[in-house]
Amino acid sequence: MKSIIKYTLIGAFTMSLATACTNSFEDINTNPNEAHDKDMEKDNLSTGAFFTQMQNNVVLYKDGAGNESSDYQVCQGLSHDLYSGYIGPTGTWASGSHNGTYKMTWYEQMFTKPFSRVMPAWQSLVKAAEKGNQPEIKALADIIKVEAMHRVTDTYGPIPYINYGSGSLGTAFDSQQEVYKKFFAELDDAIDVLTPLASAGATLMQDYDNVYDGSVKNWVKFANTLRLRLAIRVAYADATLARTEAEKSINNVIGVIEAVDEHAELLHSKLNYYHPNYDMQETFNAGEIRMSAAMDSYMNGYNDPRRTAYFKTADDGGYHGVRCGTGNISSKVSAYAGAKISKLNIDKTTTPIVWMTAAESYFLRAEGALRGWNMGGTAQHFYEAGVKISFQEAGVSGADNYLANDELTPAAYEDKTGDGNDAASPSSITIAWDESAGFEKNLERIITQKWIAMYPDGPEGWSEFRRTGYPKLFPVVRNDSNGKISTSVQIRRLPYPQSEYTTNSAAVNSAVSVLNGESNNGTGDNGGTTLWWDKKSH
Repeated sequence: MKSIIKYTLIGAFTMSLATACTNSFEDINTNPNEAHDKDMEKDNLSTGAFFTQMQNNVVLYKDGAGNESSDYQVCQGLSHDLYSGYIGPTGTWASGSHNGTYKMTWYEQMFTKPFSRVMPAWQSLVKAAEKGNQPEIKALADIIKVEAMHRVTDTYGPIPYINYGSGSLGTAFDSQQEVYKKFFAELDDAIDVLTPLASAGATLMQDYDNVYDGSVKNWVKFANTLRLRLAIRVAYADATLARTEAEKSINNVIGVIEAVDEHAELLHSKLNYYHPNYDMQETFNAGEIRMSAAMDSYMNGYNDPRRTAYFKTADDGGYHGVRCGTGNISSKVSAYAGAKISKLNIDKTTTPIVWMTAAESYFLRAEGALRGWNMGGTAQHFYEAGVKISFQEAGVSGADNYLANDELTPAAYEDKTGDGNDAASPSSITIAWDESAGFEKNLERIITQKWIAMYPDGPEGWSEFRRTGYPKLFPVVRNDSNGKISTSVQIRRLPYPQSEYTTNSAAVNSAVSVLNGESNNGTGDNGGTTLWWDKKSH
């Protein structure tokens, strides 16, 4: 109960700020003595602000309304983006002993921000939609809620979710298994409500929709693909549930994301923003992020044409990355932040924040088909289609030649900073599809290309690495976890925020017990404990 009251109060305070801009409706109306609720419902004014707030806080960015690029950094930039193998940390934080070396320093905001920004907005929107008899608006909000909150449970494990804001008694934190079942139920319901509207070509919330500009058809495609993503996520934990939910998405009349213009991103045409990685690279101190060693290994080994879209060349004309967990980084800052290591290729005004690529949709179906599920095609077909559309999304050519190569493998890593952290190639996986290869080899092939295509989506890259063990990533150079996290297995989750122990100790301690019960290893609230769906690593 303490937890429920806590989150409800946070939500009430946050929404009082978020709705301040709507308080002048009566003042500017032709009759200041009338509320004009029907007009508000017709124009979605009563739900629009909340809908926009939900979208704008799935991934944090500098928005002029309280969020800063540093919020993104401590929310996912200094955790998910590193642990996924996408980003090399080059900041001089904490004398080199921090998240990058498994000394957990920043781990709270992936929990606190969604609960103070996304969930209260969802709750207020649902109340307004129910009052206005607008189930279709609630359906859209539920899709965004699942997109935002699966990132939270995939980071921590059990979270307060099912009875959020209800004021009812009961367990404050729900098990991850139950949270996922709720995700599927919410997506099922939302898709059922929206599919007839999508088939009719309807538009909803266009003035407030910063992702699909009101296209219900694209929202249903996204929801189906999100359901497919989550179904694949639980394949090792509940194979029956996974197959059932995955095939629902394929069988839906609207289907899943298939084209580049259907992928989910925050539209620059609707929002004036730039990707927070721009700040982290260009304005924070001497530059706090660069290309990772893993991206160096795979993209150089494959001579991958997408390198030019993802990164900039170093001073020698090559593409060079940084290993995670390098200590004493302050003494090497000129090498890391200077010209020896490749920068991320980010345009301040055009690089988008992407929730889901079109390529991911094809790789999800490729894995489903590999598992024998009905995905509407073969694993090879979807694998090759995923690579091709990834090349389209990156704006590069050469996909056919790339896919035909059966010789290139990830390269050994050569540390260009002089730290001596060279490493052998992490894998021998090739590019070309091999029908004669076993399940595990072709799964590695699918996930490796999926990982390259999803860059720089750290939460997804890290989740897929934990779930499958692919792509094979370099371990941290230095491990400061005091034995809590295995260097070889690598980090599995983030600890719960200290603020939960301070203000909500009974609930969070109960959550840790549930976490231990769902885990393969049950080592407590630390980075070494596996999540419910993480069944393969131990």
